[in-house]
Amino acid sequence: MSAKSDEVVNVYTSRHYDIDGLIYKNFTEETGIRVKEVSSKDQALLERLKNEGSNSPADILILADAARLYKAQSSGFFQTLNSVKLKIAIPDQFRSGDSWVGLTTRARIIVFNKERFSIDDVKTYEDLADKKFKNQFCSRTSSHPYMLSLISSLITNLGEKEAKAWAKKVVSNQARKPKGGDTDQMRAIASGECGVALTNSYYLVRLMRSKSPKDQRVINAIGYSMPNQLSFGTHINVTGGGILKNAPNPDNARRFLEYLASRNAQKIFAERNNEWPILEDLPIKNTALSSLGEFKRDRLSIELIGKNQFKAQSLADSVNWR
Repeated sequence: MSAKSDEVVNVYTSRHYDIDGLIYKNFTEETGIRVKEVSSKDQALLERLKNEGSNSPADILILADAARLYKAQSSGFFQTLNSVKLKIAIPDQFRSGDSWVGLTTRARIIVFNKERFSIDDVKTYEDLADKKFKNQFCSRTSSHPYMLSLISSLITNLGEKEAKAWAKKVVSNQARKPKGGDTDQMRAIASGECGVALTNSYYLVRLMRSKSPKDQRVINAIGYSMPNQLSFGTHINVTGGGILKNAPNPDNARRFLEYLASRNAQKIFAERNNEWPILEDLPIKNTALSSLGEFKRDRLSIELIGKNQFKAQSLADSVNWR
């Protein structure tokens, strides 16, 4: 241990996974720095930071989406991140200048009912606008960060006009009003309520690894597609974090972020929570995650995806995507 026993790092996080506690424990054992966590929904954390102002005890903010991370950045919550280790470890695509960094990645993939459709029906995100999916498409609300980040990426990749036309057609294909989370969409496909939907990759892998007969029935009923392999690639999002402007323990915060980007922590993210590591060429032992295979990933800057979220929300509102 190289830190005093009374040293701490205060972490505000929207993550809610048991494995994070293991990572905190390992960090403390290695550094002597205790981790104090406040876990809540992303918007609640942003409101809390706004209300606390310069009196906030938080050192680190971790959020599970580029849209929310950029919102925190534009609100002036982050301080300049000075870390040679992070600059070396984390690819440029997953760094927002010197404000925050991505820590894990996930893909936004298409899932479908195998009795109704095949993978050839859903090779691209654009395919979701096809008339064959009338009364078949289900999604969570468009205002959710996962949806906003996807729409944001399509604004860049397709152009705003074409992205709006796509969104309008997708809304016309809805089987029901948007509701629930990604796992709920997959369950709705398996039950026959929906024919096609979107999910983050780790939710799919979680079901793959589940021993529950209920979950296995879902997996047996659905197929998945990594969209746009012949064009710009499948949309990639992040969990990321940065050091807060008023952090009382900035050095400890920097060491904590650097630890989250270490090989040991990255393997835990991948092997225990089904998230791809931010580190390139890191071998992992997760058969279900590895079964998704190699695929072409969209190379858009994660900062640009976050920056476009306001256009994405305006676009979704304009086509009544609730």
